[in-house]
Amino acid sequence: MTTLRQRRASKGKESAAAAEVQPQHPNCCTHHRPGGSLQGDWSWGSIIWTSVGLSVSVGLGLLCCIYVATLHENDLWFSNIKELEREISFRTECGLYYSYYKQMLQAPSIQEGLLELIHDNLTESRRTINLLQRMNIYQEVFLSVLYRLLPIKTYLEPVYFYIYTVFSLQAVYVIALYLTAWLLSGSWLAGTLAGVWYILNRVDTTRVEFTISLRENWSLPFLALQVATITCYLRPQLTSFQQKVMVWLMYVTTFCFCLTWQFNQFILLIQALIIYTLDCVDLLTTTQVTTLYLVQVSGLLSVWLLQFCNSMILGSLVLSFIVAALFVRHCQTDLKVGGLLVRLSKILLHSVLVFLLTFTINYLTKKALQVRSDEHIFKFIKSKFALRPTRDFDASLYLCEEAFGLLPLDTLERLADTLLLFPYVPTLLLLSGTLAVAAFRNLSCSEGGSAEEKKGAAEAFRSDVAYNLLHTLLYGLVAFSTMRMKYIWTGHMCAVAAHGMCSAELWTLLLRTLRCNSRTLLRIVRCAVPLLIVGFLYFKFWPKLMNELSELREFYDPDTVELMTWISTKTPKQAVFAGSMQLLAGIKLCTGRVLTNHPHYEDKDLRDRTRQVYQVYARRSPEEVYGILRAAGADYVVLENSICYERRHRRGCRLRDLLDLANGHIMDGPGENDPDLTPAEHPRFCEAIQTDGAAYTALFSRTFQNKTFHVYRLKKKRRKTPRSPAEPAATP
Repeated sequence: MTTLRQRRASKGKESAAAAEVQPQHPNCCTHHRPGGSLQGDWSWGSIIWTSVGLSVSVGLGLLCCIYVATLHENDLWFSNIKELEREISFRTECGLYYSYYKQMLQAPSIQEGLLELIHDNLTESRRTINLLQRMNIYQEVFLSVLYRLLPIKTYLEPVYFYIYTVFSLQAVYVIALYLTAWLLSGSWLAGTLAGVWYILNRVDTTRVEFTISLRENWSLPFLALQVATITCYLRPQLTSFQQKVMVWLMYVTTFCFCLTWQFNQFILLIQALIIYTLDCVDLLTTTQVTTLYLVQVSGLLSVWLLQFCNSMILGSLVLSFIVAALFVRHCQTDLKVGGLLVRLSKILLHSVLVFLLTFTINYLTKKALQVRSDEHIFKFIKSKFALRPTRDFDASLYLCEEAFGLLPLDTLERLADTLLLFPYVPTLLLLSGTLAVAAFRNLSCSEGGSAEEKKGAAEAFRSDVAYNLLHTLLYGLVAFSTMRMKYIWTGHMCAVAAHGMCSAELWTLLLRTLRCNSRTLLRIVRCAVPLLIVGFLYFKFWPKLMNELSELREFYDPDTVELMTWISTKTPKQAVFAGSMQLLAGIKLCTGRVLTNHPHYEDKDLRDRTRQVYQVYARRSPEEVYGILRAAGADYVVLENSICYERRHRRGCRLRDLLDLANGHIMDGPGENDPDLTPAEHPRFCEAIQTDGAAYTALFSRTFQNKTFHVYRLKKKRRKTPRSPAEPAATP
């Protein structure tokens, strides 16, 4: 929607801890760590070093926040452009979400604003929907209420309050990764390394500077905090009070994560699979497993209540899986009894029962509640891993986008350039091998084994490290299969790689292999290696960052500005607009007009309507298109040349091609077509209407056009008055 123009005259962006063979003396890399404080170490040395570590974490978080805020300002010259241009810069669904923040601020009162959201008839024409139930927009509601109550209106514009809040969450994200690395390795230098890597790999760790309102930018910081609290909860030797505090923190972070992103159920499903796996190999106690499951269920059900009993949450796979896992675990009491082969066969049977029960519960729940909101996601997954192409419009819409394709190899090249990939891979291999050995020992430990055997099996691998290892492995697989999901993986990847560089266990293993293991050398290596890496990264990337921050550009999209200005001044306030999802989100934000469809795709009826509205880019007769638009309640339709004459995607992935395939028509241009496709009887509507043919002018009148957009008003059909039988016929 927007382009960037170079600014003129600008130059110049439960198990016990694995015992270390060598006792460690107090230093910044070992003794003085959060674990010491959690275990009651309140010596002056521990307090000082912990304070230093926490101060560094806050400093890195603020640095990241300022960095992305500066990039956003420099890319758009945000402080200098008009309010309309600022709103246009919220692209696609970002504009839709931000419009509700704006709507709440413009409401006469907080109560009236909430009622407007609960009974909304502007987002979808001819429908009244509960936006708080349908969408995850509580963050916009919370910020608007906060802005109304705080005495900051004189000093801070609403848009800055919004974007600064989102940028501040990046600071929270960095601090959470910092704490995770610190807890895993016992050294706050690992946290420093994780924070530096996150900032330097900004292209692959976040896209917040140009997609501010995306739900993931709100939710991923809370996910990182949740992982940090789980890591702390799984550490050994916590007191009962500390465990209760961690459980509550896990619940709060899980709740915030679920509340801010509609795809929370899929992320939590992977977490539940991690917990299930660790339970099967005896790396978690029964209490820990049950607690972690119940935290997830509590978070989801709390959001379910806040979202007015959103059926999509009850129909989620993760809830069905947790219920099935707990039920089968309760029934199969002898799961952890027997030798290796017996245990493996029991785990296999246990898993089959759990997954069968999961799909049964999920199927019955969706049938009973008639949940169809997320079926497009499962269509996408099914089509992505199918061996033949699909003609399903919704699935193809995702499959044809680069963001939903495989992770490109240049991502790994960038990660290697910052030295992140090099320690990450060996750390992953070493930890995976150690985990496999620990799992083998645990499964081989029969019920009648000695106490020493059981203790040795329990100490084979730390639970917190095991959780983070499986976390990065599974989310890494998801990232490789779908590029857009890499932002969940790459941030945690920084913490795991940093742990590998500062872990006493891994360095002890390596030094033993080299036969030079000593207490002094271990301490030196754990401090020197991260410091050397940070120093190298500083000298290599600091000039590049300064050069990036010196690049000044400005927002430039005159065609969209002209369109929004015309709509605001020349059309009725209750006028209904049809068009592409992305453009309509901007129209909702900039003009407040009613929409026929929008980018929040988690509704079956909306998906069907969107597919119908998009027939303006298909080969359909003017009468058919007119009927479709009238059925949706449209008064105006906006056609975009960038879609009608699209060249960005390859043949078969252009929007007009997807529509042709769904309609059974042959696609444009040279290339093969399936034998069952037939030529269309009508020309492409978006092209033919511009010829002003009689069939088109009888139903549509052009009211606005520029180089990018064409707006047509739907004419009202005249009703023919039936002639009375007694009335004589007209004389020729």
